[in-house]
Amino acid sequence: MDNILEINNLTKSYGKFTAVNNISFTIPKGKIVGLLGPNGSGKTTIIKAIMGLLSNTSGSIIVNGYPPGAEANRYISYLPDLMHIPTWFRVSQGISLFADFYTDFDAPRAVEMLKSMNISLDSPIKTLSKGMREKVQLALIMSRRAKLFILDEPLGAVDPASREFIISTILQHYPRESSILLSTHIIADIEPVLDVAIFLQRGEIFINKDAEVLREETNSSLDNLFREVFKHVS
Repeated sequence: MDNILEINNLTKSYGKFTAVNNISFTIPKGKIVGLLGPNGSGKTTIIKAIMGLLSNTSGSIIVNGYPPGAEANRYISYLPDLMHIPTWFRVSQGISLFADFYTDFDAPRAVEMLKSMNISLDSPIKTLSKGMREKVQLALIMSRRAKLFILDEPLGAVDPASREFIISTILQHYPRESSILLSTHIIADIEPVLDVAIFLQRGEIFINKDAEVLREETNSSLDNLFREVFKHVS
């Protein structure tokens, strides 16, 4: 199997509003794919469908040969757009939680990453800034030996000075045979690492192309192209 993820004709509606309309794309093994679009374009809806967190969708999703659910999720390491570790935990308890839940979790790697971020294992998570909490989650997520890493807006809660550090952390710690689906509306910082760019507009795929080919065809950076495509989208 060449693709870790296959999505065919995915549609999700909420009453009369269609959040995702007939979406199809694949993610080959070993690739970093950007799911790019403004807020409200359908990025998080697609990710939640992959994770099996949405009902009443149509179309199909296959992760490493399995439909969404417990079996598929064994191969996914997921960073949601909201904190999912209890804030009354200390950082060390977050490590223990992941070690209990995931057989592919590498606790020593997580400790090493957190130390590189100058985050104390004894720190109560509730005392950390929003950006530091995001870094804790990222360290835990990237310390799994997953086949597919799904990162929903990993740069949204951190200041511009920290974004380069976050990107380098992601690149240094994911297995090269694994794939990454990275959802964001902040393009400039992640553009250099993308193999494939998928632009979403109002729940539909506007562009799905190899990142380097897209730059050559448009004679533009992905960031400039994104700004041009979505300049009239609120």
